[in-house]
Amino acid sequence: MSLADELLADLEEAGEAEDDQMLHQDNTVQEVDDVTTDIETHLQSVRSIAKLRDSEQLERVMKEIEDRCQADRKEGVVGPVEADPEYQLIVEANNLAVEIDNEISIIHKFTRDKYSKRFPELESLVPGALEYVSTVKELGNDLDKAKNNETLLQLLTPATIMVVSVTASTTQGHLLSQDELSIIFEACDMAMELDNYKLQIYNYVESRMSFIAPNLSVIVGASTAAKIMGVAGGLTNLSKMPACNVLLLGAQKKTLSGFSTTAIMPHTGFIYFSSIVQNTPTDLRRKAARLVAAKCTLAARVDSFHEYIDGRIGNNLREEIERALDKLQEPPPVKQVKPLPAPIDQAKKKRGGRRVRKMKERYAITELRKQANRMNFGEIEEDAYQEDLGFSMGQVGKSGTGRIRGPQVDEKTKVRISKTLQKNLQKQQVYGGSTSVRRHVSGTASSVAFTPLQGLEIVNPQAAEKKLSEGNVKYFSNTAGFLRVQKE
Repeated sequence: MSLADELLADLEEAGEAEDDQMLHQDNTVQEVDDVTTDIETHLQSVRSIAKLRDSEQLERVMKEIEDRCQADRKEGVVGPVEADPEYQLIVEANNLAVEIDNEISIIHKFTRDKYSKRFPELESLVPGALEYVSTVKELGNDLDKAKNNETLLQLLTPATIMVVSVTASTTQGHLLSQDELSIIFEACDMAMELDNYKLQIYNYVESRMSFIAPNLSVIVGASTAAKIMGVAGGLTNLSKMPACNVLLLGAQKKTLSGFSTTAIMPHTGFIYFSSIVQNTPTDLRRKAARLVAAKCTLAARVDSFHEYIDGRIGNNLREEIERALDKLQEPPPVKQVKPLPAPIDQAKKKRGGRRVRKMKERYAITELRKQANRMNFGEIEEDAYQEDLGFSMGQVGKSGTGRIRGPQVDEKTKVRISKTLQKNLQKQQVYGGSTSVRRHVSGTASSVAFTPLQGLEIVNPQAAEKKLSEGNVKYFSNTAGFLRVQKE
């Protein structure tokens, strides 16, 4: 077999393999299309995904509730609450109400997917499940019904109705067939019927919880009280639980790896989602939940002994909760601006008497200083030394200021000095007055003088003055005569 024959044989084998692969792909695509068609056919009706409406449990519970409601109950619970024949029915009906909420959510998604072909913008305009289903039931294919519709006024606000009517006039949707409309209307009727069942369950639970747990129902409501009792295993078990465990009843334990933990709220159960807690601000809900859980524990213990069936204790506990929540929501008090406290200093010695009066007279301000401190407003003063700006002599030397008088000394407190002190004062007046500097010697006012021999020399100015005065008296006195001068 030549090389060319081998190449041709390889090409033929490759072509056959490709044909087999293409045939297999066509068969697979056809099978997928068949499965998709079967799924679409199977999901044509809402009853294929929402099976709670046709369940035996819902029918049985609603029939029992109807029978119990016809026979009005007037007596309370006697003995353990778990032995009451209606207790199990209340727990089962309360759990069924939660399943009804989930079923309505499924029907809402089904209706939204089907009706988006006709009015895709309605999903964003009406976010509520029941409101959306009721609006779809009312509009159908005719979107002009949104204008001046009394039924929609009972479901939506006037502003929402106006936005829906304006958007319906410009929508890009297409008309639905009669079969599609019948499927959508069937889903809408089922959702509204389930909602009616849920209201009946709530009314029954509220009417019976007032007999089973009246004080607990006053605090958190009948529905939440029934949920708590169902999870705890009865009112007796609930009364034995601490408040920290009552707070966690109904908490969902979800560990979603890879998802954000921002929306995860740990330790949040039925009490956290009760109306009394949800009505408080977001930042205070955890404190409110702890407070409500503590009061619910006390109320459950009272109900377990069938005390105060009129709910008096529950009303008192609820008032305490409301007062505590109001106290938490109060704004902080206005900070008062207080004056600074007096400094802690040592008390000064305040002496009086003759010595103090004489000292005050000695250091009292003179009239000359008073006049120098006074200034006339609106007048430009002249600088006293032409160097310091603003320094002037005030009223000294101005006309109209009057005669400057010296300080007046009281004769009663006048200092009596001795004769020796008077002689010293006279000497000081003779030698230059009563200043602290006696006299200027060699141009200086101190005992240090400059001499041509030694430079700096310490001298006594008073001795120089005394010597000078004696010389004057000797040679220049009016009574002095001629002196005898000896010849060499």
